[in-house]
Amino acid sequence: MSLKALNIPTIDFIGKRTYAVIFSVLLVTASIVSLTMNGFKLGIDFTGGTLIEVGYQQDVDLSEIRAMLAKANFKGANVQYFGSINEVLIHLEPQSISSAKLSSKIIHLLGDDVNIRRIEFVGPKVGDELTNDGGLAMLYALIGILIYVTIRFEYRFSLGSIATLIHDVIIILGFFSLFQIEFDLTVLAAILAVIGYSLNDTIVVFDRIRENFLSTRYVDSPKIINDALNQTLSRTIMTSLTTLLVLLALFFLGGEIIHNFALVLLIGVVVGTYSSIYVASSIILALGITKEDLLPSEKEKKALNSRP
Repeated sequence: MSLKALNIPTIDFIGKRTYAVIFSVLLVTASIVSLTMNGFKLGIDFTGGTLIEVGYQQDVDLSEIRAMLAKANFKGANVQYFGSINEVLIHLEPQSISSAKLSSKIIHLLGDDVNIRRIEFVGPKVGDELTNDGGLAMLYALIGILIYVTIRFEYRFSLGSIATLIHDVIIILGFFSLFQIEFDLTVLAAILAVIGYSLNDTIVVFDRIRENFLSTRYVDSPKIINDALNQTLSRTIMTSLTTLLVLLALFFLGGEIIHNFALVLLIGVVVGTYSSIYVASSIILALGITKEDLLPSEKEKKALNSRP
């Protein structure tokens, strides 16, 4: 029975894969160039320093606060609004004085009407450890995924999954590098969540591709893969849309603390949906996947036949 008879779309995804490959190459290239030239605007979690949240009774001008901090030799201070225009977040480079003395100095500098909400201190050594641990966490996640997909499917699917995840992560990192959005531990945690989301989406597509390969006889590989993408399209879109609705609520209403966390997930869902449809399928097709690659070997057939 044809896909049209089952009310399944018949979009030619594979026929447009050349445009998708060009688009992905441009995005990845731009991301790598930005990462090379601009690097990251690292948060206090990685650079070390002091984070001070202060509240004012009235609206405050950030330029005045920056000027006062610079005059007091707090060079390179990062000052931004935090939730409202009378709440300010100040990020200072590592200081040689205690938090108590620093708090008193800031109050004396900014005025008696300032309310110190919190002070967080992260030493440079802790920042280095967090950087290393964060990178290792991402590496271990990719290795675990590589092993899992290889066992469950076939090595071409494994390579396709890893390449897709790397594609997604590079684009997200490039976005943060290009627009110099602060990169901290919450962003890293969101990237690890994106890896899981993108992998789940890719595995659903790969599972249907494998089923179609084993259930058909004479249809060529591009046609099988294209049918699988159309068959899983409604599920992919519904999952992405419902996830995006929640993330949009978090992005606009969740407050400054989880703003970047929600931003990463928003980008990740969009990029992950695109890559699971175009990038993953294009890679396994380029690697020459065929029905014979998915058929069980003679040894596996004997093991299956010997089961009770």
